[in-house]
Amino acid sequence: MSGMAQVDASSETQLASVLAILDDMKAEEVVEIDLRGKTAIGDYMVVCSGRSSRQVIAVAEKLVEELKARHGVLPKTEGKETGDWVLIDTGDVIVHVFRPEVREFYQIEKMWMPVAPSRSAGH
Repeated sequence: MSGMAQVDASSETQLASVLAILDDMKAEEVVEIDLRGKTAIGDYMVVCSGRSSRQVIAVAEKLVEELKARHGVLPKTEGKETGDWVLIDTGDVIVHVFRPEVREFYQIEKMWMPVAPSRSAGH
């Protein structure tokens, strides 16, 4: 055995790190969605907003840097060039960082959230 610490990269551990990093970076309106049993794309999805393109990019870069340092995970990223919407995918946890107006346009969390029972009028 080498002297290196065991890297724990379970999806729950990655999720906890993602949520802590987003909190540290002052990401806004953080929504966590449990995907287990719904899809094979990952165990969790996290959707959040940054106030500006600069903050969206900074949050994405910090997530990648910290996930690599803490868990030895090298996430795939897409969209960092524009700062409108960055996708960070660890394989287990998928993080979407949006500018607020872009998030409002795509409403991605609505695709995955449980459907609320509809209320029919006249009852």
